[in-house]
Amino acid sequence: MTETIKDVQARIEKVVNEHKEWITEVRRYLHRYPELSHQESKTVVYIREQLESMGLTTSTYTGKDVIAYIDGNRPGKTVALRADIDALPIEEETGLPFASQTPGVMHACGHDGHTAILLGAAKALVALEGDFAGRIKLVFQHAEEVVPGGARELVEAGVLADVDAIFGLHLWQNVDSGRMEACPGPIMAGSDSFTIRIQGVGGHGSMPHLTTDPIVIAAHLVTQLQTVVSRSLNPLYPAVISVGQIHAGDTYNIIPDTAMIQGTVRYFHPDVQEQIPGLIERVMNGACASFGASASFEYVKGDPSVVNDPEMNAIVEQVGHAVMGADKVDTAVPSMAGEDFSYYLQQVPGAYFFLGIRNEEAAYSHHHPRFTIDEAMLAVGSKLLAGIGITCANRS
Repeated sequence: MTETIKDVQARIEKVVNEHKEWITEVRRYLHRYPELSHQESKTVVYIREQLESMGLTTSTYTGKDVIAYIDGNRPGKTVALRADIDALPIEEETGLPFASQTPGVMHACGHDGHTAILLGAAKALVALEGDFAGRIKLVFQHAEEVVPGGARELVEAGVLADVDAIFGLHLWQNVDSGRMEACPGPIMAGSDSFTIRIQGVGGHGSMPHLTTDPIVIAAHLVTQLQTVVSRSLNPLYPAVISVGQIHAGDTYNIIPDTAMIQGTVRYFHPDVQEQIPGLIERVMNGACASFGASASFEYVKGDPSVVNDPEMNAIVEQVGHAVMGADKVDTAVPSMAGEDFSYYLQQVPGAYFFLGIRNEEAAYSHHHPRFTIDEAMLAVGSKLLAGIGITCANRS
């Protein structure tokens, strides 16, 4: 099997190397013209144009995604390869010559690179002229950055009805350029959100005894929420509760009537997801009761955790060894970041993995206004996805 992978990769590598500059230019075009989730109309047109220029027929399930097939010349599996295409509401500060031309919108997570990588993989697969088994299904997914997102929409629309396995990658700033990480089982966390609205009694800041101060209650509550993970959950099941927003008041000397707290919950085990809402609400009610206030609570279940199939993950690692060398393929430490690729893996076996992009020039984290990538890894990503697709489709 190793020899087969090496032979396939040799052919893929030749084609991808011939198109390195093109793959980079695709990424830069997409970076220059980012579009927010569910608004990727021009991005979709551009992707279709690139695929159709390769002789492929494109289709869509939702009108916001792009689908294409590349058929082999003998029976085999249908393997989907996915890239996400949306950007973020962030004002870019990179100063790059191809920086975003859309005010307040930026590819700050690497989706421009993911799209360029999958288009590069398509170039290689088309060049093989069907000399492989089965078929490869290219899935360019909209709206990964929001909940509800594109993956759930596509699953509900039937994108996996003809698919035996699915794979995807994330350009990962936490990993050094030139390395990749994969692991069987959970690799990215489930991601939920919550909102607490505290109802107190406002008044003048000089007379707090005549008020029920929602800001003081919010301060106590933020601290007490940390005990949910440390004292109420099984310590063998990782979880995170982080408060990201506190809003209250309009001026310095008036105690407001209300305060609002919003945060995120991250987890891997489904039992944790089931327990946490009740635990947060219990802490909320206790804190409010102790001050004589009331509160409302809203909990929104987001994307579930990304759980790799062990057999599919083994394919990722085998191809990684062939493309990058065994010494450059590491076991991933699961991340508490979320990804809606999880919806695909709930339906069919597959795997998601990280490709490192961190170097001196690409030193800022995902979702930072100065985030960028090591573009040398784009071609590597194309080689990996194309090789993984064919290797999986060739299985008996």
